[in-house]
Amino acid sequence: MKRICVIGGSRYFGKVLVQRLQATGHRVTVINRGSTPPPTGVEHLVADRDDEAALIAALGSRSFDVVVDQVCYTPVQAAIAARAFSGRTRRYVMTSTIEVYDPATAVLPAVPPGTSVPEETVDPATWLVRMDLPWHDAAYLQAHYAEGKRQAEAVFAQHHGFAFAAVRSAHVLGGGAAEFTGRLMHYTERITHGTQITVHAEALPTVFIHYEELAELLGWAATLTDATGPVNACSDGPLDVYDLSAVIAAQAGREAAYRSVAAGEPASPFSFDRHYAMSNARAKELGFSFSRTTDWLPGVVTEALATTAAPAS
Repeated sequence: MKRICVIGGSRYFGKVLVQRLQATGHRVTVINRGSTPPPTGVEHLVADRDDEAALIAALGSRSFDVVVDQVCYTPVQAAIAARAFSGRTRRYVMTSTIEVYDPATAVLPAVPPGTSVPEETVDPATWLVRMDLPWHDAAYLQAHYAEGKRQAEAVFAQHHGFAFAAVRSAHVLGGGAAEFTGRLMHYTERITHGTQITVHAEALPTVFIHYEELAELLGWAATLTDATGPVNACSDGPLDVYDLSAVIAAQAGREAAYRSVAAGEPASPFSFDRHYAMSNARAKELGFSFSRTTDWLPGVVTEALATTAAPAS
């Protein structure tokens, strides 16, 4: 049994993570701003992670075996957490993202299409941190999401106050209405209503993970491995936007209609004209087993279709 602190953990795969940690006998503390209470039996600390004094006050004299940080988006947030949890935990796991590998958002080593992108493509131990950028500006943060995650990883990796691992998640699907990003709904609505999907003519594959599988992997990273550094998290089998749409069209009994975008024009989510589909080889070598995307995707599509309004007759 471990004493585990989860920062965030109030929705989607974070909520599942908290439930699973509690169910397997761990003593769980959740820190959030108080809008969503955790399950009965889980300790709840109310604090804004951006307020260092309030966070430290809420923690009091508590210490933890592991901290799992679900909602760290900037190096400023990472620095606050690094100071607050130094001496309070021996291990820190941050939920990161596939977007750190997006070659459109940083100068990165080239990885040929068809080659899965390994963790060493972005090394947080050597990544430059810029605290002077306007990370508190919501518009700036939205436009620099990938760089915010890269620099947050870098702060923790370069901190040395605890062992650190970054779980870099693929695009997360599943849960029907619980999948709050609306990206899969973008497809189910257009295919159901016969609306064109905007795509790149030569769209490249990407990788996905089921939200419950990501919760399982985060629990594994927190309790069943001492591995440090970045770990990619994706189900087996990359898919491109046409593969994804074909599964949805088959489930909906409709035909998918496409419109190719011009160079520089935005396309639908999951349509990419650049390659950064991740490799999950490191997690497998460390002992984690992944599902195949094509095994769970039809069920996920069925959930999404159930929340999509049918077209008017």
